[in-house]
Amino acid sequence: MPLPKRAIAASFLPDQYRYWYSLSKLAMDPLYEAVPGAFDDEREPLLDLGCGIGLLLHCLRASGCTLPYVGVDTDAAKIEAARVASARGGYNDADFQVCDLSVQFPKHRGSVALLDVLQYLPQQAQGTLLEQAVQCVSERGKLVIRTGLADGSWRSTMTRATDRFGHLVGWMKTSFKAQPSAQELRAVLQRHGLHAEFKPLWGRTPFNNWLVIARRSASAAA
Repeated sequence: MPLPKRAIAASFLPDQYRYWYSLSKLAMDPLYEAVPGAFDDEREPLLDLGCGIGLLLHCLRASGCTLPYVGVDTDAAKIEAARVASARGGYNDADFQVCDLSVQFPKHRGSVALLDVLQYLPQQAQGTLLEQAVQCVSERGKLVIRTGLADGSWRSTMTRATDRFGHLVGWMKTSFKAQPSAQELRAVLQRHGLHAEFKPLWGRTPFNNWLVIARRSASAAA
């Protein structure tokens, strides 16, 4: 069932900027149609790292996914917008918190979403964040990642250039730092007992975005 994009965007009114931002993201980015499907069979609590204004919550609920949800982000203004929009949408069961993951990582056990975060961290910080996220994944949980990958393709080059340009003109507060390779990412996950499935998620965009769904090896085999 298609997402009710305008209804979701309307949750951010009367803020016209966030209304049009969310509507354009929902219309153009394949992430929001794809990720709820990764949690179709999930009942484990979800921790959304770098949740921004909380669009993922709205997409999950619109898709019939009712799992417990906590979203964290360093940007207090985005967290406040997420709280207001979730209440306007009738999702009072969700929790949004301001959290600097480099200082304090929230306690959690279940599933984790890490969407469009890794490429804005230096390589060492990527590894640290991944290890912290993996430790939160329960036996029945999942780690769902959306990230660009370093694979030498023209899409990879385009992704890096666009992220840097977006920071230069003020669209994004944080500039591109590094893309992990599929091999590096898979190795980190395997080292912590997770089996990962990689799916291209560029849709109609020119960007080298991938959806990575990782589970504990025993549950993946089952």
